[in-house]
Amino acid sequence: MLIYPEIDPVALQCGPVKIHWYGLMYVVGFIAAWWLARRRSKAPGSTWKPVDVDDVIFFAAIGVIAGGRLGWIFVYGFDRLVADPLAILRVWEGGMSFHGGLAGVMTAVAWFAQRRGRKIADVFDFTVPLPAVGLFAGRIGNFINGELWGKPTDVPWGFLVGGDVRHATQLYEAALEGIVLFTLIWWFTSKQRPRLAPAGLFLVLYAAFRIFVELLRLPDANIGYLAFGWLTMGQLLSLPMMIAGLGMLTWALRKKQRSGNYA
Repeated sequence: MLIYPEIDPVALQCGPVKIHWYGLMYVVGFIAAWWLARRRSKAPGSTWKPVDVDDVIFFAAIGVIAGGRLGWIFVYGFDRLVADPLAILRVWEGGMSFHGGLAGVMTAVAWFAQRRGRKIADVFDFTVPLPAVGLFAGRIGNFINGELWGKPTDVPWGFLVGGDVRHATQLYEAALEGIVLFTLIWWFTSKQRPRLAPAGLFLVLYAAFRIFVELLRLPDANIGYLAFGWLTMGQLLSLPMMIAGLGMLTWALRKKQRSGNYA
């Protein structure tokens, strides 16, 4: 059994200004995504230029923040919005939905692709290795905030929280959605793949990891289980991702269209 360290969610404070660890984790994710994209743009034959990377990261950042916050508010925290409408602006306090963020990023990236005359599928394929570091950092932020705990357990790596030993599902997700997902997708995209194969693989892997961890994680108190005594909202939202990802992979392997990310 491990003891939860009760970390102060405020990393720095200067007078009334507070900088939360959760907010810093998003900064880490954006910087890492920018650096990784710049590095990948230098690969032999890449059709991406540094200015393209800068712009797509800017578009994606707007999409993930807006989509992630709106997704969480309307799916998980609508009661909080009703009680305090300004809560929608306090992103640094936590409360971001991956599925909402994904929808926001896809919308923003599609807009970027249209403006630059690129295939939307190619931009998706180029950007799919980038979110994993941010996902890792975000889950560490959840751990620091002391939120999204798992079910009671007797495993030796469980954390003592509020009198119960619980699965640290934030750390499980950080490992799977962050480290493992990044390693697999970065390796897969290290050479040219058929159009939409990287995007499809990302969706399948993320959905599989999320569905698995949700079996150990407590559902949101205001939603509970949706069915069968185990189906959560996170699993329900991940199922269409897995189906779409499998469809993309099947299409990519059959069509074998050349990616526009390489000259």
